[in-house]
Amino acid sequence: MSRTALLVTHTGRRDSTEHARTVAGDLIEAGFTVRVVADEAGDLGLPGVVPVAGPAAAEGAELVFALGGDGTLLRAAELARPAKVPLLGINLGRVGFLAEAEIGDLDAAVRHAVAREYTVEERLTVDVTVAHHGAIVAESWALNEASVEKGARERMLEVRVDVDGRPLSRYGCDGVICATPTGSTAYAFSAGGPVVWPGVEALLLVPISAHALFSRALVTAPSSTITVIVDPHAPAAVLFCDGRRVFDVPPAGVVTVRRGRLPVRVAQLRPRPFTDRLVAKFALPVAGWRANSHDSPEPHDTQASPRLS
Repeated sequence: MSRTALLVTHTGRRDSTEHARTVAGDLIEAGFTVRVVADEAGDLGLPGVVPVAGPAAAEGAELVFALGGDGTLLRAAELARPAKVPLLGINLGRVGFLAEAEIGDLDAAVRHAVAREYTVEERLTVDVTVAHHGAIVAESWALNEASVEKGARERMLEVRVDVDGRPLSRYGCDGVICATPTGSTAYAFSAGGPVVWPGVEALLLVPISAHALFSRALVTAPSSTITVIVDPHAPAAVLFCDGRRVFDVPPAGVVTVRRGRLPVRVAQLRPRPFTDRLVAKFALPVAGWRANSHDSPEPHDTQASPRLS
């Protein structure tokens, strides 16, 4: 039986295109049918690949390979999620928190994928709706975060936030982030939110530059519903889902965020503590300020990202 993979990359970058050609060639040689997004097929210039388009591009595939930074992985997740296909990210960008492997592990990652030597974990997502006067005007979802932000740079956003149907607080702010544990190291982190291990099931609420006595980031239950209500006398707001899908939120608009119906399935090539990933991605100083002193103890483990074999 033929095996199929979808390949998503950032063809605007020359190195990404070259690496994508290598991966596609290796997969074809291993007997895979390789699909590529139709808009990227011409830039890849690879014979034997199958251009696909539309939300069903990953249907029936065994894996979705995403080569690039977190933006490319988020784009690939849009195709992998509805098809319930595992996403394998290979980081060609800077941080790449969503990626399972780095560029130096490219060949090994493909070998493990071909040999089916990987496990699959499910990442919690959020479903988002925008309502106005009781009518749903927009629906979307997010893997990292849904953020409601001010639509006018010179004006403050005025909102009330409810949790589980009960009023929590009013904020004059730049915005409010509703994030998943996966997104806790992204936008929510830069706004002062906590880092949450991906295995924790929870939703995060992080106000952005709030003028309020109580403006702490909150961690709610995964079953919680978070509602952001734009003041009817305030300017319109903007909803961003993973920074990719954008929707206008009118005054008196109601943005509701709850646990997503579908998770994103992520392929893992090798069990790896999240602590090691955190140390490697953020370059945390585990050795301490006395690392060069003769009398300082050896750190327990400074190798945060061992190579794949």
